[in-house]
Amino acid sequence: MTYFVVRSVLTAFVKVFWRATISGTEHIPKTGGFIVAPVHRSNIDTFPMVGMTRRRMSFMGKDGLWKHKIGAWFFDMMGGYPVRRGTVDRKAIKQCIDVAANGEGLILFPEGTRQRGAQVCELLEGTAYIASKARVPIIPLGIGGTEQAMPVGAKMIRPVKLHYELGPPIPAPVGEDG
Repeated sequence: MTYFVVRSVLTAFVKVFWRATISGTEHIPKTGGFIVAPVHRSNIDTFPMVGMTRRRMSFMGKDGLWKHKIGAWFFDMMGGYPVRRGTVDRKAIKQCIDVAANGEGLILFPEGTRQRGAQVCELLEGTAYIASKARVPIIPLGIGGTEQAMPVGAKMIRPVKLHYELGPPIPAPVGEDG
């Protein structure tokens, strides 16, 4: 229940403060698991995504977000779970596979960490691996404006217009075992 209340408040804030728009929501499946794979340009990228669908969304975030009790509570409650960056965090990967395989939505940043500029950087293999193991589609997501709304190193957010564009689903990659 808390998730849905907080999601509603965040969604309203995002629509008013950032005048955020989202296109392509018809690409989000009504049932079954899926992975939303956005570009990553800002610490605020995840927050507007919770309003893309009424379905609950989970996400993986760097373990540093769980350093403080209030932050840990907030990210846990919003469906987040930590990943140790720079390692193969098997626990986090298994949790992603379980979430998607159990029919829920999952947000994974295939670039791994925040990048700069309009160019999509090299994609890590984790998103495709998890989609293959969970047998769920990947929905690409382009994001415009978040890099200006909260640039790397900024302490405060700025009221700029944001736009989120979901692309058609990419079927789950099929590995050698099936």
